[in-house]
Amino acid sequence: MRMPSSDILVIGGGPAGIQAARGIADLGYKAIVVEKRDRLGGMPDEAGYAALTPDMRDTGEAIAEMVAPILDNPGVELRFGTTATACTGVAGDFNVTLQKADGAAEDICVGSVIICTGFKHFDPGRETQQYGYYQYDDVITLVDCERMLKAKNFVRPSNGEVPERVCFIQCVGSRDRQIGNEYCSKVCCGVASKEAIEIRQQVPGCRVFVFYIDMRMYGYWENEIYWPAQEKYKVNYVKGIATEVVRKGDKLIVKGEDTTLRRPMEVPMDMVILSVGMEPSEGTEAMAKVFGVKQNKYRFIETIGGALDTVSTTVSGIFAAGACTGPADLEDSTSSGGAAAMKAIACVRKANTQIPA
Repeated sequence: MRMPSSDILVIGGGPAGIQAARGIADLGYKAIVVEKRDRLGGMPDEAGYAALTPDMRDTGEAIAEMVAPILDNPGVELRFGTTATACTGVAGDFNVTLQKADGAAEDICVGSVIICTGFKHFDPGRETQQYGYYQYDDVITLVDCERMLKAKNFVRPSNGEVPERVCFIQCVGSRDRQIGNEYCSKVCCGVASKEAIEIRQQVPGCRVFVFYIDMRMYGYWENEIYWPAQEKYKVNYVKGIATEVVRKGDKLIVKGEDTTLRRPMEVPMDMVILSVGMEPSEGTEAMAKVFGVKQNKYRFIETIGGALDTVSTTVSGIFAAGACTGPADLEDSTSSGGAAAMKAIACVRKANTQIPA
């Protein structure tokens, strides 16, 4: 009889995966981290975030601090440029096929698996072309804005000029029954407010507006970013629904309804920033199939414990953490990564204590 393995496979090297690997190693077990890219850091690194929400900390510095404990750690094995392509077995004794970018494949035995494959940003041109994302250069997304802020070069893409009027349009790709994304993506209001502050810091003469259905600031974000954006940085929040963006001369006209004043609005802007929500990443959907775990109606990985267990999936011994289970911020992702590590360790310990004498 083959001995169960105590190694734990972590799929994805973003914040959740990093935290899971660290927890596993700290408790004396071995984590094998599989990452399709050639580096750790996940979406904050891949998308080039300027600063983290809500504490405005430099993303590069924060990710480097997070990654440091698992680099050159004897309890963590890093496999870059690698994906999982097949899995057989049961909790405590999984056989997983790993494939490198060059096509070379290898089978490994692990006791448990933690999926941390994150999310992708909603493509605002896919269903909401009325905002002109692929039509007008000066219509950008939160992600595009992050890159500009990181480069300290917030200018109009169309002509390189410093903008005088900029607006955010909230809930693009979220809370939308027509496209099937009925959920709130949780972080977009906070990220938009954080970026609005950064725009005002970098371009003090620029007026910034946020068109919103509801501003959803949970926990401490209300005081950390929402009120400072209004009171200190004079960001203008307008309760309204933006329905269309059109060009008029060298300006963008945002059309919609001011729901507070109950009247139509047409507001000229130099730039429009679409606050895009979260959707399951290609990796999340692929790993759900490889490991046979159920996906919910929005195609995120379904967890089975409700509020009391947010990391266990429909397959015993397979856990999921971070935004692969639904919209999550950095705090959610690191917390669930740690929780998944504890569950995975409990799984392999149980398997090892059940070996027949």
